[in-house]
Amino acid sequence: MGGDRLKIVLSLTPPLLIIGTLFFGGILYGFLQSLGYQPAIQKYDISFDAYYNVMFSERYAKLFWTGLGLNLWVSFVSTFLAAAFALFGALTIRKTFFAKKICNFIFSLNLPMPHLVVAVGMIFVFSQSGLLARFFTQIGFIASPSEFPILVKDKYGLGIILAYIWKEAAFFFIILMSVLQSLGENFEELAQSLGANKWQRFRYVILPLVMPNLFSASIIVFAFSFGAYEVPAILGVNYPQMLPVMAFEFFLNPDLNARSEGMALSMIIALIVMILVVIYFRLTQSKIRKD
Repeated sequence: MGGDRLKIVLSLTPPLLIIGTLFFGGILYGFLQSLGYQPAIQKYDISFDAYYNVMFSERYAKLFWTGLGLNLWVSFVSTFLAAAFALFGALTIRKTFFAKKICNFIFSLNLPMPHLVVAVGMIFVFSQSGLLARFFTQIGFIASPSEFPILVKDKYGLGIILAYIWKEAAFFFIILMSVLQSLGENFEELAQSLGANKWQRFRYVILPLVMPNLFSASIIVFAFSFGAYEVPAILGVNYPQMLPVMAFEFFLNPDLNARSEGMALSMIIALIVMILVVIYFRLTQSKIRKD
């Protein structure tokens, strides 16, 4: 038995060392750069000036806090609506064999589609010069495409939210369908035999059973949407900017001194995501102990 464990440890050690070195090495190097350590431009002094400049300086403070607010708004709303839409869809079609097959097929096609493609598709369909605006103009619903609501490149991030809902709902749907199929209908039938109506069966039977998986998926989606760059870069506006876009612009700055501010923003994003992960594990462990 001990020999088998040793073989497992030895077989896992090389890939774990590579992954750990690349991950933690990248985090350490980024943290050092955020503190101003940049040997390439002869900067060796360590300080938290970049963090202060990003969050509290007159030049960047407003950009940072509005960007953080937009980040939280977009990530929370898109995650919540994608989860709600997927849950409603899964509960609606789970007993219908034909519809279930079709939806599983459609969502399976959606999963591997890159977010970049989804963002470009949003522009083609939902912009004021897109397909929907031209269609409504042709049928006389609006007088010109310019009257179509601004759904992409708007300051509230509606286009970004729509893109994430369309993309991440498939992820939620696949998870929820697998959970609901594994649970069966025995719990609901038992609750119904005790006099529970549809809402009570959903509230007290289905939701508690799917909530652990739904919550786990929500943490993943929220963390991804909080730190993603491509969709906000394509569908967002110049102000307010989401934090990943703002960080990347620091890296594009010809002045290499701005790298420290860019890394500071990246570290802040990573810290927020890590806090979410820690909260998730704490809640999960407390749930396990209660059970």
